[in-house]
Amino acid sequence: MSTIAFSFLHFHCSFLLLLNLLAAFAHCRVPSTLEGPFDPVTVPFDRFLLGAVDLPPSDPRVRRRVQGFEPEQISLSLSTTHDSVWISWITGEFQIGFDIKPLDPKTVSSVVQYGTSRFDLVHEARGESLIYNQLYPFDGLQNYTSGIIHHVRLIGLEPSTLYYYQCGDPSLQAMSDINYFRTMPISGPHSYPGKVAIVGDLGLTYNTTTTIGHLTNNEPDLLLLIGDVSYANLYLTNGTGADCYKCTFPESPIHESYQPRWDYWGRFMQNLISKVPIMVVEGNHETEEQADNKTFVAYSSRFAFPSEESGSLSTLYYSFNAGGIHFIMLGAYIDYYKNGEQYKWLERDLASVDRSITPWLIATWHPPWYSSYEVHYKEAECMRVEMENLLYSYGVDIVFNGHVHAYERSNRVYNYSLDPCGPVHIAVGDGGNREKMAIKFADEPGHCPDPLSTPDHFMGGFCATNFTFDQESEFCWDHQPDYSAFRETSFGYGILEVKNETWALWSWYRNQDSYKEVGDQIYIVRQPDICDVPRKVCRDFTASI
Repeated sequence: MSTIAFSFLHFHCSFLLLLNLLAAFAHCRVPSTLEGPFDPVTVPFDRFLLGAVDLPPSDPRVRRRVQGFEPEQISLSLSTTHDSVWISWITGEFQIGFDIKPLDPKTVSSVVQYGTSRFDLVHEARGESLIYNQLYPFDGLQNYTSGIIHHVRLIGLEPSTLYYYQCGDPSLQAMSDINYFRTMPISGPHSYPGKVAIVGDLGLTYNTTTTIGHLTNNEPDLLLLIGDVSYANLYLTNGTGADCYKCTFPESPIHESYQPRWDYWGRFMQNLISKVPIMVVEGNHETEEQADNKTFVAYSSRFAFPSEESGSLSTLYYSFNAGGIHFIMLGAYIDYYKNGEQYKWLERDLASVDRSITPWLIATWHPPWYSSYEVHYKEAECMRVEMENLLYSYGVDIVFNGHVHAYERSNRVYNYSLDPCGPVHIAVGDGGNREKMAIKFADEPGHCPDPLSTPDHFMGGFCATNFTFDQESEFCWDHQPDYSAFRETSFGYGILEVKNETWALWSWYRNQDSYKEVGDQIYIVRQPDICDVPRKVCRDFTASI
């Protein structure tokens, strides 16, 4: 081969290699919201993903593995700032039947021994304990009483520090193994947790186990669970379960709930949430109505919430800081009207946020305001009508929801209009529950719900209104809505990595992929220079159906 021919071939190969590298770079480049709004994308549904089966009580991962009053179902949750965490656990066995006798919480102490060396747990904290009952005043329905639930708050902790701890009652020689956790970084514009995992509608299925295994491999520093935890209310009190409670048990005198599913869930999750703090907000499956119209009893009893520390009067809404992020956890199944206590609390909480210390403002609640799926379409319109203006006026950056069993990410949106200062809404109700997945869209022919099928079940009334297209009024879009940037039905979860005071990387992972392969990814970019806080709020427009 001549020198000229060889040189030409070398140049040609090098040029092709360069083109391939450029193409690969272009393919791997992560877009940002600065490039939006984006044209809507729908990923076709993979039919092989249908179906979810609950873990049975015989599964070793949900069986009781401790003796006597040794702690189990150990979990962590945050207080409002970096220097405090809650540690929770359960001792003793639950009872279910027609003649139950509750345990006495006074018989077991609530003690946590902790320190920065696993060989020298020099500090000790004590807390409170309780039991709860799930009672049904109907013949043939079994009642439940829990084990003793302990909540202990540790205070005076150093930021970004690894602590070791064990919990239990040392006087009974009933202490847990030594666990560990890392505190959140101190609040500031350059200080953030490494990875925040976000998941909704988790349940306890084989899909759930895949989600949690996948999520754990990504080594999160914090876990947010956006409602619908154990799905205990898909079961009768005799332990018979179904994918659709109303369809299978129409004659039930009350919507029953099989509380041992909560204990199974706590046992399965312990490996993760005894080391990584979990922050939970209620979903509709946590309602669990019982005698005397009591609701949300299991949810409110089993988790520790920084409600009091954040000025809330309820476990159904609260707030906390994680480094330079201020999280607001809102309740969609409690009064959210402007004259209600939650709204007044939200006004106070938002007014107290110093964006020079916590630049990022993130809100979560269970049912999405912006969803294009047929199921639960416009179900939370009353809440949106009441609260959207307030959240917009304070410049909320991101909203996370669950409820719809699929994934959807919006463009920046406010009052159904594309708005560069509106938040990005992300629905992650795809954690793994046993109910059916959401696969139909409201914009598909024949799948627009009847407006009369969308009342607010908890507040009463109708708030869902028609859109206007070319002077014609319609309840549903006739194509994927402009606010919907990306949607796909698949089990999975997301990871949020805040990089600095204006840039954050959002990654959504699908269970069927490797834990390093993303299904959707985007940089969410704050623009405080063009979106002043507070800013003038446009008056919300609503019309009757």
